[in-house]
Amino acid sequence: MSLVFSPADILIPKCDLSKWAVIACDQYTSEPEYWEKVKEIVGDSPSSLKITLPEIYLENDNKDKTGSINSEMKKYLDSDLFKVYKDSVFYVERTQSDGMVRHEIIGKIDLEEYDYNPKTTAAIRASEKTVVSRIPPRVKIRKEAPLELPHVLLLTSDPDFSLLKIIEEGKPDFEKVYDFELMQNGGHIKAWALDIRTRDKIIAQLEAIRKENDGFLFCVGDGNHSLATAKECYNENKSEKSRYALVSVVNIHDKALQFEPIYRVCFGENPEKIIDEFISFCGGEYKGRDAQRFEAVFGDERTEIFVKPLHKLPVGTLQIFLDEYLKKNGDLKIDYIHGENSLIKICKSEKAVGFLFGGMGKEELFDSVKLEGSLPRKTFSMGHADDKRFYIEARKIK
Repeated sequence: MSLVFSPADILIPKCDLSKWAVIACDQYTSEPEYWEKVKEIVGDSPSSLKITLPEIYLENDNKDKTGSINSEMKKYLDSDLFKVYKDSVFYVERTQSDGMVRHEIIGKIDLEEYDYNPKTTAAIRASEKTVVSRIPPRVKIRKEAPLELPHVLLLTSDPDFSLLKIIEEGKPDFEKVYDFELMQNGGHIKAWALDIRTRDKIIAQLEAIRKENDGFLFCVGDGNHSLATAKECYNENKSEKSRYALVSVVNIHDKALQFEPIYRVCFGENPEKIIDEFISFCGGEYKGRDAQRFEAVFGDERTEIFVKPLHKLPVGTLQIFLDEYLKKNGDLKIDYIHGENSLIKICKSEKAVGFLFGGMGKEELFDSVKLEGSLPRKTFSMGHADDKRFYIEARKIK
């Protein structure tokens, strides 16, 4: 049985990290002004913005962009931009926008131990349904790329905080890797390279957690499609480097880690029509004890809706309706929005309707995935959009 998590050769750029570090590509997908501001901040400086593709641009013809990304990666490698931390595991403290500190451990995972199919018994499992059609565009970007810059967050269940205790015991001997402020309200971030003794104890403890949980070690919290892309690239061209992916590991019991719903916004249809169709699809207005509550937002209007559950989670009920509606109404566009304020802003400025609803508690995740397999896609977000993983670390994959 191979190690699920192991040390990696981690690359850190020798440049202004406040301009290098850019938020995960799947954020602010309906807010181009955010990404325009990022471009303004970065300017001519080396930046992960120039070697990643924000999803706001994913539906465009990105053939030229993919080529320029790979060329920029090669340029960065050839110019000796990176310092290499050989066989390393990093410990990260991320101060979030709410002031709380999230604790992360960075290393690589074995893609042989990961399966995104819903009913898998693999050590690493997708928490949400993987949309297979979203993988090929990402494969085109990754398969020729010499570097990976991950924003994947894997969750593990460590209620005794055994991993953090190991780190705290060894922390005085760690080498600090970086310490800086993240752009655009992203908070602050610090990282240390673990000494060999602590590194090996962390890996051994993760294997112990795996054994205690019948082989189930990690749930993908963020970056599921990025990890699925890495898996498909490995399946297409198996090599020692492509077999692994760089990730951050977070204890699901970390107090800074909060689950929030990922809301839906629908574009291209009359808002009242979509609301009426949703209520009708669920069998009409329903005020029973098990009713699920939604709030529809469009323009300056906010309408409360109660319907009979079609799924145990409100997001599941809504997604079942949207999936069926899309089959008959191909012009409808759906976006997945992190944060109530962002949704309200979008629905005021666009001909759109957004749906707000209650989310799933994080304590339900591992049991739900173990019993039912993957949840509906985009079920939850781990914290606010500003607190998502930023691209900082890199790893050579060619």
